[in-house]
Amino acid sequence: MNTATVPEPRTAAALAARRRKTEAALERVHQAIARLRREKAQFSVAAVARRADVSRAFLYDNAEARSAVAAAMTEAGEHRPQMLAAQDNEREATWRERALNAEDALKAAHTEILAHRTRIGELLRQICDLQAEWTEEAIQRITTENTTLKQRIRQLATENRTLDERLKAARSSLRFQDRRVADLEAPIADPGSAT
Repeated sequence: MNTATVPEPRTAAALAARRRKTEAALERVHQAIARLRREKAQFSVAAVARRADVSRAFLYDNAEARSAVAAAMTEAGEHRPQMLAAQDNEREATWRERALNAEDALKAAHTEILAHRTRIGELLRQICDLQAEWTEEAIQRITTENTTLKQRIRQLATENRTLDERLKAARSSLRFQDRRVADLEAPIADPGSAT
């Protein structure tokens, strides 16, 4: 049996090319892990393999890549509950703020409606009390002002209903967010029951 020997320089060149390819793949793995951290995305072997354009087998077979992925997954696992809690707090804060803004606008609308109704009542009393003493021009002016105020009341009543609907929607969303927070806090408070 005659075996052909591969010249030494070709073997060394092939080994060097393979080493460069492995180092480039490792660099892509580290970059993919860094991108996933920046984006605060969920870590998995598949996600790192996709981002780094390497196979999952490479990540399992290469010791450095395997340890980098394992360390990143461990770190992400430690920070995930804190990140979820922070996101939920942000969402809850925006809903609470919207609900408070809607309540303030609703109170302001009620106050303005009451002020207009009071003014209309005063004007109507003046009309009744002094109708005989007033000129036709003054009666026309008061009637026009009264009509304008009634239109404003109708407009404010419509706005009041709209704000009331928004407030109800915001409260409903806040209740949903509270349930969501409670659902997310339960596994954090009792990690053994999450499995």
